[in-house]
Amino acid sequence: MLDTNLKQQLNGYLQYIVNPIEISVSGNDSDKSAELLALANEIAEMSPKISMTDGTAARKPSMSVAPQGQAPRVHFAGIPMGHEFTSLVLALLQSGGHPSKADPAVLEQVRNLKGEFHFETYISLSCHNCPDVVQALNLMATLNPGITHTMIDGALFQDEVNERQIMAVPNVYLNGQPFSQGRTSLEEIVAKLDTGAAERKTQELSEKAPYDVLVVGGGPAGAAAAIYAARKGIRTAIVAERFGGQVMDTVGIENFISVPYTEGPKLAASLEQHVKQYGVEVITEQRAAAISKDGYVNVELASGATLKSRAVILATGARWRDLNVPGELEYRTKGVAYCPHCDGPFFKGKRVAVIGGGNSGIEAAIDLAGIVEHVTVVEFADTLRADEVLQKKARSMGNIDIIMSARTTEVIGDGSKVVGMDYEDRTTGEIKHLAVAGIFVQIGLVPNTEFLKGSEVALTRFGEIEIDTKGATSLPGVYAAGDATTVPFKQIIISMGAGATAALGAFDYLIRNAAPEAAAAKADAVTA
Repeated sequence: MLDTNLKQQLNGYLQYIVNPIEISVSGNDSDKSAELLALANEIAEMSPKISMTDGTAARKPSMSVAPQGQAPRVHFAGIPMGHEFTSLVLALLQSGGHPSKADPAVLEQVRNLKGEFHFETYISLSCHNCPDVVQALNLMATLNPGITHTMIDGALFQDEVNERQIMAVPNVYLNGQPFSQGRTSLEEIVAKLDTGAAERKTQELSEKAPYDVLVVGGGPAGAAAAIYAARKGIRTAIVAERFGGQVMDTVGIENFISVPYTEGPKLAASLEQHVKQYGVEVITEQRAAAISKDGYVNVELASGATLKSRAVILATGARWRDLNVPGELEYRTKGVAYCPHCDGPFFKGKRVAVIGGGNSGIEAAIDLAGIVEHVTVVEFADTLRADEVLQKKARSMGNIDIIMSARTTEVIGDGSKVVGMDYEDRTTGEIKHLAVAGIFVQIGLVPNTEFLKGSEVALTRFGEIEIDTKGATSLPGVYAAGDATTVPFKQIIISMGAGATAALGAFDYLIRNAAPEAAAAKADAVTA
């Protein structure tokens, strides 16, 4: 099961197991069961602190991990390889007493949760968003005896997937009922279970002393801005819904100079580690709601808290653009999808559509063509915008059709899932129907700047923040960087450079403008 390189890496990690653990395997006579048993045996042979037992789980094949002598609370229904191999390694270490690097305050929240919480997470092994959810719930299960978690590989348990009509991952159930869909952080999960947490957090944030630089947004631009600001020795913080931003939804990155290949979540983890090395305060699970200035720049959060700073850098990024047609919202995660890597496996052997003929759309079509029966690319314009090399690859594949001059008008469903879509032929005005089980939307980005409408920060008609060469906005003391701005090209490496520029611009502003208290004291001295 494990190649030599993987064995060497795993052997290094297993040295961190403090207390004995047990792996139990519940199997049947399937080939996958034999594979899982082989994997478990390989792992057990690598450490004297790991023993094997027969499992009694209802789902087969499955593997459970627990401290020796305890009933298991962490389960893998399927073979945790691919993106989930890391989840297995962490489960082994944490069950064996190796401490988590998560925020100690959040870990204490988990320990103090009262009640019985039985989580099930449906995943696909190709999903790069799933491990974060699996690892968060596994960690919770190791910390609190009232919590259990089972990772379920949808490819091996098709009956369950069909019964629960799961068409997007990660998909989490709690005590048999839907709990969440999509990437969800440990902090978000705990906040949903600990009902008083949000109010306590709001109070805590409102009592924070003013910062020198407050970065709004935790993507590449925000991370670079925070690092460059903190290097000047000034009090710096990041506030964001999640650290990593949209890069967390990116699989392969091959144009980050000096790094031939990496993946979005891996890059985001490196960015977060780098940011924290400089002592930057990172505040997550918070969304900016408004901005104003009264000496300090005030950032009002959706939670009700307000953060103050001498200077603010807006790096709120962008998100996938919606079709904004009837049926899209109703059938989101029920056939309407945005990540071909995550959700593509659920459409194996089916017909799907990709909306958008840019690089993202054609790349999605090529990826999906290796999984599904047939892909139809629907492009609004009369020509494709994708790079020529991608167009050639797509046209060479026998199961990809391309329709141009087509405007998507409606997503069609049967009440529970997508069954097709309608589009207008822009050359004739005729409405045509396309029978598909899935629709992957890849039509570009929209800036996350809605909270700035009506503020003193000038926006273009497209909602982008207007900036000058130093990253300054129309509101003194407020700077901006990355995909939310008028920067002409939306690339990770460009966002990072823009973040550095904005931070240096903000620092220049700080040294030329006294803090509000100092300015007030100077004014009082003059008038005395």
